[in-house]
Amino acid sequence: MRDEDPADLPEFLKTLPWRARVIHLCHCIMIDKTRMEYLPMHNRHFLILTMLVLVMAACAPTASAPSDGATKNADGYVDISVEQLAAMLQSKDFTFVNVHIPYEGEIAQTDLFIPFDQIADYLGQLPGKDEPIVLYCRSGRMSTDAAEVLVNLGYTNVYEVDGGFNAWKAAGFELLNKP
Repeated sequence: MRDEDPADLPEFLKTLPWRARVIHLCHCIMIDKTRMEYLPMHNRHFLILTMLVLVMAACAPTASAPSDGATKNADGYVDISVEQLAAMLQSKDFTFVNVHIPYEGEIAQTDLFIPFDQIADYLGQLPGKDEPIVLYCRSGRMSTDAAEVLVNLGYTNVYEVDGGFNAWKAAGFELLNKP
């Protein structure tokens, strides 16, 4: 083994960008270990460990996250506050669904009224499975049930308003009540 000295690297490696060096060294590890004699032992271990981490990271499953970077809960949908909803409504780019039954009011800009316990029967009215859908009800219980159904059916961009329109009204926002 040689001492750790960058001057010990072969000339062709010195001219390569670092990514190409890593690829070359990976090739050496997998094909011919004798070519690595110019690397000190702890550098070899570091390289092998780095390669292992990179391979594991590349193979790890990725969770699809909503486009705005919000974090999904354990059930696979995003809980949002009424303040977040108010901000989202400023530049609305989602389907907004009231799932409360019976009708007791609505938030402005609501697109659809679908009973929470029948949401699977109305999939034809909903956007594609990757399009954002925001669900709400009066308190949050019915919209939570509906969100879980949609996630189980493969919808990947589902939001649920915590506290429903009761929280919306309590925060000082207007609740519409159309007869």
